[in-house]
Amino acid sequence: MKILQINNCHFRRGGADVVYLNTGELLESFGNEVIYFSVKNKRNKKTKFEKYFIEGVDFLNTSFFNKILSLPRFFYSNESKRKLHKLINTYNPEIAHIHLYKGGLTPSILKVLKKKKIPVVITLHDYGLLDPHNLLLDGNLNISEKCINGSAFNCVLEKSNRNNYILSLVSTIEYIFHSTFFPFDKYFDTIIAVSKFSQSKHLESKKFNWSIAHLYNFSPLLNIVEEPTKENPKYLLYFGRLSKEKGIKTLIKSVEGLDGKVHLKIVGTGSLDSEFKEYIQENNLSYIQLLGFKKGEELQKLIKESLFVVVPSEWYENNPMTIIESYCFSVPVIGSRIGGIPEIINEGETGYTYEMGNVKCLTNAIEKGINLPANKYMMMKQNARLFAEENFSPELHYSKLIEFYNETIQKLK
Repeated sequence: MKILQINNCHFRRGGADVVYLNTGELLESFGNEVIYFSVKNKRNKKTKFEKYFIEGVDFLNTSFFNKILSLPRFFYSNESKRKLHKLINTYNPEIAHIHLYKGGLTPSILKVLKKKKIPVVITLHDYGLLDPHNLLLDGNLNISEKCINGSAFNCVLEKSNRNNYILSLVSTIEYIFHSTFFPFDKYFDTIIAVSKFSQSKHLESKKFNWSIAHLYNFSPLLNIVEEPTKENPKYLLYFGRLSKEKGIKTLIKSVEGLDGKVHLKIVGTGSLDSEFKEYIQENNLSYIQLLGFKKGEELQKLIKESLFVVVPSEWYENNPMTIIESYCFSVPVIGSRIGGIPEIINEGETGYTYEMGNVKCLTNAIEKGINLPANKYMMMKQNARLFAEENFSPELHYSKLIEFYNETIQKLK
């Protein structure tokens, strides 16, 4: 099958980009021809399709004057439309699979796909079909569902985009333009949610007449992972972005309350990096380490040697690759009961959940974990790996994805 994979990034910047590239590699491994369409970037993975990629616009990191000049490009890209047309004419894909496209490739691509009668599948990596700023968070990074069935202008009122009225207004206008002229239920033939939670949230919306399928993410680590480490794990691990909605402050306070009974390693960078460094130094929390950005084998080693991975999120996480990758290494997870997290943690079997934002509840969950008898902890590790094999395997994902593709193609015949 000839499959067109579409995404704003052709490098591993965030979870959606990882899924996009992993999906392309998975499809190719089963003999499919994968065609890529994305935005040019010096960090991009090398591909013969680079000449069809469009020039990017760094809307956030440019002057106010340039922001005004580039505003139309944020809504609609004639270059994207033109180059995708050429790509399709050259390679004749049978189906298109979209990941992220808003603000980069823009909805101009949808017009081309519709004109060329190419069936379109989209994976919901965020809440961009419900919320102008994609995350269902207000400007203070607190959960807000006002846009699900209410006015998109709630995004402006709550300064949802970086706590800024202007940026929030731009996001809102883009959303209204998109949903009016390229309605989501008319331009996407199959919509896939990567968590049951996301599926249910989208089905709550009365704005669109749509059906939403469900398919968890997968990880190729499941097929290449080494045997679990023989060493006794001694620390908790967090890896991801360091920002308020990730709940790291709650995690630090929980570990602090245990008075050094367990060590915590924090991997990642973000807006709260300096704040956490200062807090750890001022309070002499020598058992908490900030390790900065890690990737590849170095990160994998940290995961494999951890006691538990902690996912303390305080927003509607979708289907965190953090949990999926941890399970691949037979590492159980402690996560907050929010979004798509609790549906992939079997309480007491693959890890523990706790009330979001509640320091005491997280402390209790950590204590349960670190006090487990060795035989019960080993059983939990085995359960985590088994859960991954049953839910996140590349082979299972491929068979379901191809089924979705075939069903989508049949819809348009």
